[in-house]
Amino acid sequence: MIRIVSFLIIVGLLSVGVAWLADRPGDVLITWQGQRIEMSVMVLAMSILVLMALIAAVLGALLALVRSPFVLARLRRHRRGARAYEAISNGLIAVGAGHLPAAQKHSTDVNRIAPHEPLALLLSAQAAQLAGDREAADRAFRTMASRADTKALGLHGLFVEAHRRNDHVSARAYAEEAARTAPTLGWAARAVLEFRSAVGDWAGALSLLERHKSALDKAAYRRQRAVLLTAQANAGQDSDRDNAKQAVLEAVKLEPTLVPAASLAGRMLAEAGELRKASRIVAKAWRANPHPDLAQTYSELRFGDAARDRLARIEALIKKTPGHVESALAVARAALDAREFGKARAALAPHLSALTRRVALLMAELERVEHNDEGRAREWMARALHAAPDPQWTADGHVTDRWHPVSPVTGRLDAFEWRVPLTGMVAAPVIEPDAPRVAAVAAPPKEAASAPAQTNGPSQPAASPAPDATRRRADRTQPKPEPVIPLVHAPDDPGPESAEEG
Repeated sequence: MIRIVSFLIIVGLLSVGVAWLADRPGDVLITWQGQRIEMSVMVLAMSILVLMALIAAVLGALLALVRSPFVLARLRRHRRGARAYEAISNGLIAVGAGHLPAAQKHSTDVNRIAPHEPLALLLSAQAAQLAGDREAADRAFRTMASRADTKALGLHGLFVEAHRRNDHVSARAYAEEAARTAPTLGWAARAVLEFRSAVGDWAGALSLLERHKSALDKAAYRRQRAVLLTAQANAGQDSDRDNAKQAVLEAVKLEPTLVPAASLAGRMLAEAGELRKASRIVAKAWRANPHPDLAQTYSELRFGDAARDRLARIEALIKKTPGHVESALAVARAALDAREFGKARAALAPHLSALTRRVALLMAELERVEHNDEGRAREWMARALHAAPDPQWTADGHVTDRWHPVSPVTGRLDAFEWRVPLTGMVAAPVIEPDAPRVAAVAAPPKEAASAPAQTNGPSQPAASPAPDATRRRADRTQPKPEPVIPLVHAPDDPGPESAEEG
């Protein structure tokens, strides 16, 4: 609208000027080199305008002639860029579709047309990975890592390739360099955190977590810090008890429902005579997650108490979670120790219709202790073999009686969950595989440094299957997914696993 108004104003002004000149005729006389030229003012004005137009046209033509080499070069670059873009797009689509010949063809075209383009290097690396040529992929990623604009992606690719050949030293070095180069890279911070946790470097892991605090949401940061502090307290409770106590209390403050932290804090506070605080911490965690470790810790807060006193304490605790199977098991265990057989039977009775192994084992012990009936005890033991499994600490198919901060299978931090092992594992169609996890490079902490194990009493027989056997059964029941090419070409998984590795 403004342009139209401006154009109309200019045209109006020119019209007024022409009319003004037409209304005031006059003559112009020019004498030059003996020549006499006489004309009107209007003719002079029109001659000047024509001359200016001719000069502008000549200058434009000369300028276009001078600039023509640069224009042609730019046009060629644009054309080459369009061809490179088309080849890169088609090549990445071919990689995603798993069409190796097309991917290699487009990669060759891109390297001929625009060999230094960042996406050309990525296409070369993914085409090499699709073909199983790990050396070519490694060279492409090293080239990317040497450039400032593709360094992060190159380091990620080198990290993935190092993992695939089980070179954990190199993988950690690449992750450390990526974390230093770009502190906001989530995969690098996560990988370094898991590496340090896998070798028990809890101070280094906590320091790294603090540096990358801004990249995490508040809940994730609090949870990870609580897990690391609990692991640090477990590892240092024998050598530096004061610092271990301080660490586990901070962990409980950050994540009050973390069972290993609450259990360890309760025991350490009880040893220091802070019984009220210990009871409050364990009871709060119990309300959120009833767990046998918490029940055992709560019953043993006062050292040297009689069995009946421990039973009374457990009965007060389970009022917070009435009807829960862990409440029934805790009361039954304490009642058996106190020889209150009626209370033990009453606690277990509601759960006999949905029998689990721990319920069956407690019933077997009850028959043996109360009636000395070995036949009935064996009957319950036989039923325990076919009863539903109880929850255990499970992470990535690994089952254990004790909590560990890191998965021994993948090195993932905070991987262990309290659940029934087999029902917690779900086979689902794989669309895009997860980024490679950090494999454990050290064994889990010693049992003495872990959270207290779930126990059913000194006289209870152990009928639960061994973790290795449970894990083998889980592996047989879960189908192994085929290798999948990621539909997105960067950067969580710079290339697919080969069929041999799948």
